[in-house]
Amino acid sequence: QVQAVESGGGLVQAGESLRLSCTVSGLTFELYAMAWFRQAPGKEREGVVCITRYGTTTYYTDSAKGRFSIPRDVAKNTMYLQMNSLKPEDTDMYCCAGRTAGCSGLRHDYNYWGQGAQVTVSS
Repeated sequence: QVQAVESGGGLVQAGESLRLSCTVSGLTFELYAMAWFRQAPGKEREGVVCITRYGTTTYYTDSAKGRFSIPRDVAKNTMYLQMNSLKPEDTDMYCCAGRTAGCSGLRHDYNYWGQGAQVTVSS
């Protein structure tokens, strides 16, 4: 059974940094494209950034470019969302997702999801 568990969410002030973790079990981590999505209440889930099995990164949210990165530790079956210079508009629930093909910014393309981690940025 595939399981993805996020951790690291919380409340921070604008300008601070936060790192989310997504640890996956039940699949061969290095064969999957892994992504982070964000979702606000009542809104569609939208892609933020994705990393392919080869380590190529694609951003789907312009505001994340230059501030967010998606490192991963294959040995630990874990990927991260490093968020720097956080802004109040970054406040959302962040979810990790995985798929066996290449990266996609569309939520319907992903097979596996974590439960989400809340990030709240105060001004």
